Amino acid sequence: MKIAFLPLLSAAIAGVSMALQGSFNTALSKVIGLMEANFVVHVIGTATLLVMLCLGLGHGNLTRLGDAPWFAYLGGILSIVILYTVMASISKLGVAVATTVIIVGQVSAALIIDHFGLFGLRAIPFTWWKLLGIILLAAGAKLMLN
Repeated sequence: MKIAFLPLLSAAIAGVSMALQGSFNTALSKVIGLMEANFVVHVIGTATLLVMLCLGLGHGNLTRLGDAPWFAYLGGILSIVILYTVMASISKLGVAVATTVIIVGQVSAALIIDHFGLFGLRAIPFTWWKLLGIILLAAGAKLMLN
């Protein structure tokens, strides 16, 4: 399987951004509180997206909003859960350990989603190599706790 460079680069940028975001959001939450920081982060993100859309940077079609399946709207709720739990875990575990555990949970859920092709996504079969990968990720998370 050949994997393109740009998607890998994009994923790496996402990973770095997530570690930075978690750190920034946790710093804010220590000053104003977890729920309050979550609110401020979402307001800033919403305002930023509104400016970007007004500048014509979007290439989608908001008039088709009603065409999406019901579960597609749960991302906004999950965003609140994600930001809250990331801030709570980083403040107690540190960025490296929290991020490692987050990745183990994320990959575990992703393997299930892939295997069953949930949410309209293409099914990608589970393999024993993937199980080994998740076991090694979990072992790495455990090592990070020491």
